[in-house]
Amino acid sequence: MTEIQEAGAARERDADEASEKMAPVDTYGGAATGEQTGPHARRERWAVWWLMRSSDRTALLIWFFWQVASYIYLILAAPGRTEDPILDRFNRYDSYNFMDIAQYGYDGRPDDPDAPRLVAFFPGLPLLLRVLHLVIPDMRLALVLISFVATAVVAVALSRLSESYREGSGHWTVLAFFLSPFAVFLMAGYTEAPFLALAIPAWLLARRGRWEAAAVCAAFAASMRISGLFLAFGLLVMFLVSRDGLRAPRGWRNAPWLLLPGVPVLAYMIYLWNRTGDLMAWKSAEAQYWGRYPELPWNVFIDTWHRSLNEPVLATSYREEILSALVLVLLIIARLVRRNWPDLAYLAPQAVALLAMSSFYMSVGRASLLWWPLYISVGVVGSRRPWVMMAYLAVAAPVWAINVGNFTTGAWVG
Repeated sequence: MTEIQEAGAARERDADEASEKMAPVDTYGGAATGEQTGPHARRERWAVWWLMRSSDRTALLIWFFWQVASYIYLILAAPGRTEDPILDRFNRYDSYNFMDIAQYGYDGRPDDPDAPRLVAFFPGLPLLLRVLHLVIPDMRLALVLISFVATAVVAVALSRLSESYREGSGHWTVLAFFLSPFAVFLMAGYTEAPFLALAIPAWLLARRGRWEAAAVCAAFAASMRISGLFLAFGLLVMFLVSRDGLRAPRGWRNAPWLLLPGVPVLAYMIYLWNRTGDLMAWKSAEAQYWGRYPELPWNVFIDTWHRSLNEPVLATSYREEILSALVLVLLIIARLVRRNWPDLAYLAPQAVALLAMSSFYMSVGRASLLWWPLYISVGVVGSRRPWVMMAYLAVAAPVWAINVGNFTTGAWVG
């Protein structure tokens, strides 16, 4: 961790401690009577703490109006392209795989000949969906609500994380994130939103030296998708290099917590071994049904480029994938130059998985939502040089709007 990052983390910890120490004064009857006690006092202290964070309020405003704008684009894009109900427009493709797992388990629907593909999806989101189904009969609505709540958490957590790097950058980072070209997947019935609602708080907690809480959040994130292991690797490197980690007095005592994110992944692999005899059945399913198998990186690029020329319907999508891959490589190089080892440890395994473990670029654009160091960089630089943010939005916002319209009317993006 660089000195700037450590100073930012220290400022945020000091601000949190100061917030927690503040208590409201009881002025009932017009006279100050000192600090209150009891449940009412606790609620008022929470209100004061919350209201003090103007960055949180701004982040939630951005999140709210982004939701409004997304639904406007959804409605405007529909005429002549789709008559699907609103809930169906954000629940497409993999959304129905999650619903099938939640309802039927990994056996899938009785009439589904391709049910073996379902093991490619980790159980975290289907389990959450199954629980919510007890009170929300329509699983489509449950998926939309999961994303709705999760993106609110992401907005606040990402703002606080950005503020820990540079004060005043939080709202810029949140704006850059929610107007990223593939942000439509944050509203869809996919794992990106709930994963980030756990992963970003885990990263923030780790920067504050709260390793136990960070590990718990990362463990739940790992139940959603294999990216949780990349998160765990980043946290491990952060623990090794930060002053609040291994170098802290008796810091080694927190080391066992960093094994926790691997537990849900190991548990799922054992389940798959008992079910199929293959510990890596999820990876085998990806190879069989989606063409995700190891390939030389340059061959992956060449195949994707040829697809962009030979498949006109998906040409734009493939080119977006290529540009996203380029952004990831540049981001990793930038982190390497700056010697930001935790970010590098989180991003580099994603590059391997996305650019060398698939026969062509698939879902690289969608995965860009997981690269919060990218959006923090845009937000931090944009807070100092507004023209950078304007240039970013001039490119990202129109693509975001087009992708919202395309995805919600049935076309594939990212």
